[in-house]
Amino acid sequence: MIAPSGGSSTFRDLSAFTACPRVNSLALSVDGTRLVAAVQSLSGDGTRYVSALWEIDPSGEREALRLTRSDKGESGPVFGPDGTLYFLSGRAPEEGDEGAALWALPPRGEAAVAVRHPGGIAAFTVARDSGALCHTAGLLPGAADAEEHGELRAARKDAKVTAILYESGPVRAWDRDLGPEEPHTFVRAGAGEEPVVAGGQGIGLENPGDAALSPDGTRVAYPRFVPGRVPDEHRTAVVVADAVSGAEIRVVGDPEHIYEAPRFTYDGSAVVCRRMRYPTYDDPWEVTLVRIDLTDGTVGDLLPGFDNWPGEVICSPVDDTLFFVSDELGHAPVFRRDPDGGVTRLTASGAYGSLTVAPDGRTLYALRHAVDMPPTPVRIAAAAVDRTPVPLPAPGGVGDLPGTLTEVRTEADDGFVLRGWLVLPEGASAERPAPLLVAVHGGPQFSWNGWTWRWNPWPFAARGYAVLLPDPALSTGYGQINHRRGWGQWGGRPYTDVIALTDAAEARDDIDASRTALAGGSYGGYLANRVATSTDRFKAIISHAGPWDLWMFQGDTDAPWYFQRIFGDPLTRPDRYEADSPHLNVARIRTPVLVIHGAKDYRVPVGQGAALFQELQRYEVPAKYLYFPDENHWVVGPNHARLWYETFLNFLDHHVLGAAWRQPGLL
Repeated sequence: MIAPSGGSSTFRDLSAFTACPRVNSLALSVDGTRLVAAVQSLSGDGTRYVSALWEIDPSGEREALRLTRSDKGESGPVFGPDGTLYFLSGRAPEEGDEGAALWALPPRGEAAVAVRHPGGIAAFTVARDSGALCHTAGLLPGAADAEEHGELRAARKDAKVTAILYESGPVRAWDRDLGPEEPHTFVRAGAGEEPVVAGGQGIGLENPGDAALSPDGTRVAYPRFVPGRVPDEHRTAVVVADAVSGAEIRVVGDPEHIYEAPRFTYDGSAVVCRRMRYPTYDDPWEVTLVRIDLTDGTVGDLLPGFDNWPGEVICSPVDDTLFFVSDELGHAPVFRRDPDGGVTRLTASGAYGSLTVAPDGRTLYALRHAVDMPPTPVRIAAAAVDRTPVPLPAPGGVGDLPGTLTEVRTEADDGFVLRGWLVLPEGASAERPAPLLVAVHGGPQFSWNGWTWRWNPWPFAARGYAVLLPDPALSTGYGQINHRRGWGQWGGRPYTDVIALTDAAEARDDIDASRTALAGGSYGGYLANRVATSTDRFKAIISHAGPWDLWMFQGDTDAPWYFQRIFGDPLTRPDRYEADSPHLNVARIRTPVLVIHGAKDYRVPVGQGAALFQELQRYEVPAKYLYFPDENHWVVGPNHARLWYETFLNFLDHHVLGAAWRQPGLL
């Protein structure tokens, strides 16, 4: 056995780990001279995370400087053309006010409220040249503007009415009930002017507010959820409206696709957005970037032949060049698409987000992260090819890691080359092989390619465990073939791929194949349940928010239309439910299981975890149930996160290493 290493104390002390500052987003001034980051840190009482804004030196010569400080925090920074820094904050609320207001911090002087809205503002953006403001906020049925909305909110509050009448679905998203307020897009052309209502975004978007303004502020683009007659006819369109009158100019959408994340081109003549082709029972998702010409409404594919899925995208301010991120072979590089259609990979390794581009289009700034590196601001040359970018001084370091990172590769039974990351604890060797934890990612359209605070492998390495992070079938970044080869068989090809990668890891002489465990969250939790009913090779199973009874799950999740497209109508197409639902094989489970679930999880409702725990008890399987009454699909509260890791690790120690069970404090 490997004793806990002498590596970074950050990962040996879970309180220190959960207290690490976290860099979340970047904003670059219009003239390119200032870079600001939103950074989360622990509140004074240590019970929640509070965001603050920090000045980052774009040249990398000066240390970061904190700009804001309040108990409510500040987030979502965006610069105006005059150098004003806008942000969202719940600081200094007016009497009876709830939610965040939009604040403005001038280059010199104190911050002041720019826009308030009853119930708060969800998101905002600023026009690059004109400084027009666009924000997303709710309107109750019957309200024409913010004033009427505020009156209706007050009437409901005074009457203690919280009821909602739905006439179409969905009715929930992630951890909240949808409605009765509908998110709307508002545009304010200038200071002192009343915002114009530019249209509703529909009740059904998981993250409303991803709107964009043309550089001159005359047009606004935003996504809109359009409910269908039946769930599989729901769609998401992109609306382009006149920012002065609110009149719709174009609505681009169809029943076969989701259109989202609109961005105006440098001259405002077109909108670039991500288009996702809905899956069917037979065919998986397909994702690309498209260009919507605002003159004639034509929609053109910008990435024909690009085999991976584009994610975040930004437009150059000087020409039709685009920069985007896409998962690729365990990384998520930045790519440049030139006006002639050529695509170039700019970064050699790591994963990237929060892209922003300098006014001359020659430099990008982004947050770079990797399995072995938390998000860090970096500077990227737009003309680079497969380069490692320049890191910039910022908060958020974690110190030395308690181990090393390598890769595991093997071949699936269909000949497909599989890979995954392997974290090795300090001291792992043939003489001192490490016990192994196999951690299956969620999604399932996802990849282990970056840093995560929720399923971080390094606290496990600090306790002496090796951690395998496999990317099986349905993982992103391996071409459309990897989606096709696993489509329609959640518990089939992905399961055999995970086992093949586990076999490859266990074949190493620095891994102790006799002491292994498997864990996963969301889809990874489902696969953990599937593994538990299929093999007894593991010493312990940890199932976090995993579907257990697929028939019950598809009717109770917040997105039944999504899962019915994959599995079919359970009344007419029961085959996949019967083939892939773990609950039908509960009697086969012999491995101890730790079940984890949050009551406010609407994606995989808590009844799935509760039913699994009850069945484990009925079949006398050693089991524990870690239940969070006020957490959602993720466990995000700092003290809850600490207890999540502590319970998880103690369960592993008990069943994998044979240590006595240790009850975590406060439980």
